[in-house]
Amino acid sequence: MSKKLLLIDGHSMLNRAFYGVPDLTSSDGTHTGAVYGFVNIMLKVLEDEKPDHFAVAFDESAPTFRHEIYAEYKGTRKPMPEELRTQVPLMKKVLGAMGVPVMSKAGLEADDILGTISNKYEEKGYEVTILSGDRDLLQLVTDHIKVLLPRTSKGQTTVTEYYPDDVFREFEVPPKGIIELKALMGDSSDNIPGVPKIGPKTATELLKKYGNIDVLKEHIPEVTKKSIRESLEQNFDKAELSRTLATINIKADIDLSEADSEMHDLFTGEAYELIRSLELKSLLKKFGEVAENAEDKRINRFDEVLDLGEVEQCFNDACKAKVVGLAVDFESEEQADSLDSSKNKKADDEKKIAEAHAALMHGDAAKAVILGVAIVTEDHAWYIPRNGFVSPMYLKAHLISLAEKSVGTIYVTDLKNLLKVAELPMSDNIIDLEVADYLLDPLRNDYGTPIDAKSGAMEAFEKGPGFSEEIEKQGMTALLKEVELPLTHVLSKMECSGIRVMPDELKRFSAELGEKMQLLEKEIYEGAGEEFNVNSPKQLGEILFGKMQLPGGKKTKTGYSTSAAVLEKLAPEVPFVQKVLDYRQLSKLKATYADGLSVYIEDEDRIHSTFNQTITATGRISSADPNLQNIPVRTELGREFRKVFIPRDGFTFIDADYSQIELRILASLSGDEKLIDAYKQDEDIHAITASQVFHLPLAEVTPEIRRNAKAVNFGIVYGISSFGLSQGLSISRKEAKEYIDRYFETYPGVKNYLDGLVSSAKEKGYAETFFRRRRPMPELKSSNFMQRSFGERVAMNAPIQGTAADIIKIAMVRVAKALKDENLESKLILQVHDELLIETKIGEEEKVQEILKREMMGAAELAVPLVIDVKCGKNWFEAH
Repeated sequence: MSKKLLLIDGHSMLNRAFYGVPDLTSSDGTHTGAVYGFVNIMLKVLEDEKPDHFAVAFDESAPTFRHEIYAEYKGTRKPMPEELRTQVPLMKKVLGAMGVPVMSKAGLEADDILGTISNKYEEKGYEVTILSGDRDLLQLVTDHIKVLLPRTSKGQTTVTEYYPDDVFREFEVPPKGIIELKALMGDSSDNIPGVPKIGPKTATELLKKYGNIDVLKEHIPEVTKKSIRESLEQNFDKAELSRTLATINIKADIDLSEADSEMHDLFTGEAYELIRSLELKSLLKKFGEVAENAEDKRINRFDEVLDLGEVEQCFNDACKAKVVGLAVDFESEEQADSLDSSKNKKADDEKKIAEAHAALMHGDAAKAVILGVAIVTEDHAWYIPRNGFVSPMYLKAHLISLAEKSVGTIYVTDLKNLLKVAELPMSDNIIDLEVADYLLDPLRNDYGTPIDAKSGAMEAFEKGPGFSEEIEKQGMTALLKEVELPLTHVLSKMECSGIRVMPDELKRFSAELGEKMQLLEKEIYEGAGEEFNVNSPKQLGEILFGKMQLPGGKKTKTGYSTSAAVLEKLAPEVPFVQKVLDYRQLSKLKATYADGLSVYIEDEDRIHSTFNQTITATGRISSADPNLQNIPVRTELGREFRKVFIPRDGFTFIDADYSQIELRILASLSGDEKLIDAYKQDEDIHAITASQVFHLPLAEVTPEIRRNAKAVNFGIVYGISSFGLSQGLSISRKEAKEYIDRYFETYPGVKNYLDGLVSSAKEKGYAETFFRRRRPMPELKSSNFMQRSFGERVAMNAPIQGTAADIIKIAMVRVAKALKDENLESKLILQVHDELLIETKIGEEEKVQEILKREMMGAAELAVPLVIDVKCGKNWFEAH
């Protein structure tokens, strides 16, 4: 059986990864996205191909033979983006740590190296695979050399395999014919000129007839199309030049020994440490036993402290340290009495810690206590387990004392849950590692807090100072210390408080929804003329587009599409289709809310949602388990559902909601005088916009015209296109474009501002809020037009939506502080986008309303006033 060699085109694959993976940066600002993408696809191909030998080739920065002779063409290549250029040596370093041979040589391009090495190994009897994003390499394909080309479609990357028959099937020429094709049609991406007016189709037809350009040269007079014939006569020197540029050298002066390229385990300790330092956490999971050994080695640095006097000394020493890494292990309260931490197996401890952590995530602080504390300073690493006099209460008191007396900076992991068992003071010297990490890279999905305190404390100590330095460099220190960290304290208390529901009302609501669904089912069957599973899109599609032959049917792999957009178009003409839409809405209400919320009800009939501070790219807070921010408000039935949420006895609800905050931010940040003036008039902004955009007296603005103006107002904030507006208002794209054009004519400052946001994001690589929160914009450099267009919309919206998120966070911090400072029993218990809900002690209503107005309206100084709507009620429905 032949041995196998895998060769990777380093620059080509790194370039592909750079444009295909969101830009990632480590805490010290190092760009790592291309490295991450490269390693992922490399490991995938290695797993699929299982080669015996492996190497990677890179272009050399020195001029190559072809560069020198044809500098006017090759020398004009577009320079590599700086963010990618810095990752080339980093990628080579990672490969070196993995023990992968990296080939490069002055005077040679990577494809010359790949061509030469693949040719040599083929002669030795090897089966060779080349992974590259460069189609030029298809000229190297033989029966024993195949090329793998990655392709990305709809966000999914697949790898296509090419042997000679595959090349011929796709390009209608043999592998060597790829050179001839390039000679005729050129390649703008590689600055190969080709012959003017000859595209792929014409080039293929000419080669199918004449075989190569040497034969074609002799038969130019026979070319029937005059423009092509004349172009060949006048530019044939370019065809010959292009062939030379496109031809890969397979006899270059370079070698790769079989011993050097022999495949071995890439997951080395050195590679693990390097990948860890780059903070590419998902790659670390692939290191298996190496990762476990490395983590054990780090954890073994800890001294376990049991003596009471030594414990006191540990805390005293930590108070004097300039930098402290701190993390806490929790345990379930039920297990606390039976636990002997020194005798338990590691697996048992991890299970107990995980259970306690889950309880804390649901705001159930009463069910978790401190199991142990890990502390790391420059000189020591201590682990202090619960033991005898060192009780959970003792550890809690000493953690609070450490936070109060520390002269340095304490970096912690999982601050929000730590606060539930030890109410540390609000201090800008206590920094949550996850929150700092999120500020620096808000596009990541995972900022995973290590569940083990030793790993967490070590990570906090090692990464914390770098995070702080980079946040300072990016101008976000105030955002971190004055907004995000105080907010963590607020969210911790909100999770502990929870919100009360009426379980019996939930059951009644569920039954009512079930009855309505049954009635709708019967009406749907009557309209369809038969019974079927209403919950089955496939069966519904067959009835609508198979049996009834209705227009608009689009067949997919699983049957006809019956999405809401499809059904909404049919509903006006087919009455039972609207009933299907109504049925779906009721079904979602029943499953997600009426039935779904019941499983989350805990003591005192309260639901404790988890408020996520590090999920959304714009900075908005999200809610999960359950998502209380998604309680329906657009339908009457959905709004009714809020009646099941009630305050505890002796309290009422006060709800405050910002009025049009994003539009007010747009007016303020754009500086458009007309829009600012419209808000200062304190009148109906949508009616004023309608009046100005459609040149009508205010008194003549009809409800429909106002509705259209409202759609444009809010659409502009989200970078809406004429197509999007036309769909929303059921008007033509031409009409929609006219609406948008008129809007920008009326408010030219808005147009200039939004255009400036896109230009700035392209130049800087990120969008920025009023409070300097950054949202990286990798979409703007995508080779995919749809992604770039999406990026432009995000670049326009992120500063506005992000500023709104910052303002509501500032308001939450201020409101919570004021309630505490004034010794009120009322509590902030829920935040939903631009809305705050206060569980208000009866008798404190006037004071709470005063605080909400003062703190929410004063959260930011804009060119237009911030306005809130405040309501009271005995349930959430009445208060909203």
